[in-house]
Amino acid sequence: MIVFRLSKSKYSNDLSGSGAEKTGGRWNNKGKPLIYTSSSRALCVTEIAVHTPLGIVPKDYELISLEIPDGVGILEIRISELPSNWKSFPHANSTRICGDSFIATGKYLVLKVPSAVVQGDFNYLINPKHADSSKIRIINIERFQFDERLFK
Repeated sequence: MIVFRLSKSKYSNDLSGSGAEKTGGRWNNKGKPLIYTSSSRALCVTEIAVHTPLGIVPKDYELISLEIPDGVGILEIRISELPSNWKSFPHANSTRICGDSFIATGKYLVLKVPSAVVQGDFNYLINPKHADSSKIRIINIERFQFDERLFK
């Protein structure tokens, strides 16, 4: 399976999860490393856009294509399993606890979660501490230029 992430170019090859570890996110608390990826390029763009103030066009980004090999453990969380506030902003503590538990147990390499931004799409969260994390391969890195109309 191919998944995608957008990042500043200086972090394109970084699969440590340190960015999410420093800031936390919807699915992890600060101090917990996690690699956020998306099922499509378009979802990646949307995820960046919702976190960027209007009028600021993100610069110096690259689109990274990652291969998750067949046969690795993927745990899926369905919307029906989540509390009603799972899409809230600021992020609900319940989703961070869910992601932190996924990281701590180490049973699965990937956590498939519904996108809070694009209904019906999915993000794939990779546990960089999992024993199989070295099986994740970067297959392509390309410069990415955002369409300025998204940020006006």
